[in-house]
Amino acid sequence: MASVQAREVLRCDHCSLVQFRTMNSLCRRCHKPLEIDEPEPVAAPLSLVPAQAEQKGGLQVAQAVRDLRRARNLSQRQLAGRMNVPRTYISKIENAKATPTLSSLERLATALEVDITALLRDAGSRQQDELSILLRDPFMAEVAAMVSKLDGLQRSIFMNHVREMAAGRKRTA
Repeated sequence: MASVQAREVLRCDHCSLVQFRTMNSLCRRCHKPLEIDEPEPVAAPLSLVPAQAEQKGGLQVAQAVRDLRRARNLSQRQLAGRMNVPRTYISKIENAKATPTLSSLERLATALEVDITALLRDAGSRQQDELSILLRDPFMAEVAAMVSKLDGLQRSIFMNHVREMAAGRKRTA
């Protein structure tokens, strides 16, 4: 009995033909190179490991991808669909088990609708950018100025009211 070998199934980025990987890694239909969707996992450099990156002030690509994906209310599956990669690849990137290539970073940035530099900034810079975007709105700037003058209890009460309004609950007096 012949042994059954696992064969890699790929979709051509150019003509979308789904096929087994060929010996020369060229598409059977259009003869263009087949891209490997999921690079082999490699140990993440120390500068990309979130716990150590905070201590050393290094890049936090894994955390950036997770934060940006969540901010856009995307699941890993949805982001993977936008990039045409397996969901597990997104998981590996977010858990710093795989280091994305430059082309993967470009596709991530496009899928997350951000500039590639947003993936390379540290968490503090990203939060500062998001805050400055939020404060461009005159109403939000006015609210922020008033909230900063409240004490802890008043701020807590105010935030609870805002959460209830956002959830659509009506408050009875």
